[in-house]
Amino acid sequence: MTRAPLRPAVREAVEILAAAGVPSPQADAEHLAAHVLGVDRGRLALMPMLTPDQLEEYHKLVARRAERVPLQHLTGTAAMGEIDLAVGPGVFIPRPETELIFAWALAQLEQLGHAHQPIVVDLCTGSGALALAIAHARPDAQVHAVELDAEALAWARRNALQLADEGDTPIDLHAGDVTDPTILEHLDGKVDVVVSNPPYIPEDAELDPEVVDHDPHRALFGGPDGLDVIRPMTAVIARLLRENGAAAVEHDDTNGSGVAALFAAHGGFTDIVEHPDLAGKPRFVVARRTAGR
Repeated sequence: MTRAPLRPAVREAVEILAAAGVPSPQADAEHLAAHVLGVDRGRLALMPMLTPDQLEEYHKLVARRAERVPLQHLTGTAAMGEIDLAVGPGVFIPRPETELIFAWALAQLEQLGHAHQPIVVDLCTGSGALALAIAHARPDAQVHAVELDAEALAWARRNALQLADEGDTPIDLHAGDVTDPTILEHLDGKVDVVVSNPPYIPEDAELDPEVVDHDPHRALFGGPDGLDVIRPMTAVIARLLRENGAAAVEHDDTNGSGVAALFAAHGGFTDIVEHPDLAGKPRFVVARRTAGR
C-alpha cells in the first residue's frame, strides 16, 4: 500500500480553502487532517503519512469545506470548556466566544461557597453546550437547561446522555419557551446563575454561508433589532434568580448597550456590566439580582 505524505496534502487543502473564502484555511485544513487520522491537531507532526483511503476521505472533506459546509458538521463535534459535543444539521454550533460566559459562570459558582447546592439554568441551551460544560466542571451543581426547538433538544439529549454515561452529573433538560412567563416556576427565586446564548442576530444582518445556510434560523435571528427573545427573557431571569444571583446573556455586537438597558429598565438588577469578546467586540452582559428582592 503506497502512503502519501501529509504535509503536501495539507498545503493543497489550505490553497483550496483559501480560494473558496474560508476564513481560517490553515486551521481548518489541519483540523480535517487530524479528524481523518483520529488524532489531536497538535499531534499531526507525528503522523507524516496518509493511507490511500485516508487521503481520499481527506480530499472529500476538504471539498465539502470549500463549499462552506461548517467544519463542525464535517468532524461531528464542537468544543465547550473541557467537553466535546456532538453537533450537526438542526442545531446551532457553539462558538468560541461563548467560552467567556462559561468561564464567567464558573467564577460566579466559585464565589458561592458551600452553603447550599448551586443551581444553574441555561436558557436556549441548543446542543446543551453551556449546561453540560458547567455540569462537567461542577459536578456538585444542579443544572437545568431549556430549549424550544425539537431538533436542538434531541441533540442536547444525545449529548447529555453521552456525558452522563461517562460519569458527569446528569442535567435536567426542559422543552420550553424561555419567553414564557411561567417557565421553570418551581425554581423561582432559587437559581444562583443563569446563562443564555439566545437567538440575537438582527434580521437584516449579513452572515457567512456557514451560518446562514447551515445554522437553524430559529437559533440565529432575534427579530428586527435582535432583542425579540432577550426582551421578555429578562423578566424570566429576574423571577428565577435568588437574591444576589447573577446572569450572563450573550448578544449581537451591535446590542451591548441595548441588552444592558433592558436589565436596567427592569429595575430588579444591579452591577450591570457589558463585556467584550476576545476581539474586543461587545459580546455579553452580566447583571446581579437586587438584594432585598
